[in-house]
Amino acid sequence: MEDQKNRISVKTSGNKNSPDKGMEKKVIPEENPERLTADHRNPEDIPLEEKMNTMYRLTFEWAHILEKSRIYQYTELLYSPWTLIWKNILYGAARGVGIALGFTFFAATIIYVLQVLGALNLPIIGDYIADIVRIVQRQLEFK
Repeated sequence: MEDQKNRISVKTSGNKNSPDKGMEKKVIPEENPERLTADHRNPEDIPLEEKMNTMYRLTFEWAHILEKSRIYQYTELLYSPWTLIWKNILYGAARGVGIALGFTFFAATIIYVLQVLGALNLPIIGDYIADIVRIVQRQLEFK
């Protein structure tokens, strides 16, 4: 009898016609952050069931946050340094190829714009741009 007094039961509201009416169900905490704020009441005045539900809700929220952060995968990498090194080599190579392609595209666009501006025969600027285009084209021919 005393075991049942100390037991915490959590009941959820559901369909009144449900066959398992009155049975205990697992409560999934709410995603509402305002619900998880600090309670400014005196701790002795809060019922034990409410304290336990709050602790469950906060623990569930922390577990959810840690799972979202994928901290388990980071700790696995710390214990396998060769995997970490291999992944960093692949990421570095991919980044290098991406930078090379991006710079090539950017330089080709600039040269194209300079050629168009050079064709407009603008005074002073047109001669300067034409010289730059000629220098770049000569450099490309020698390679």
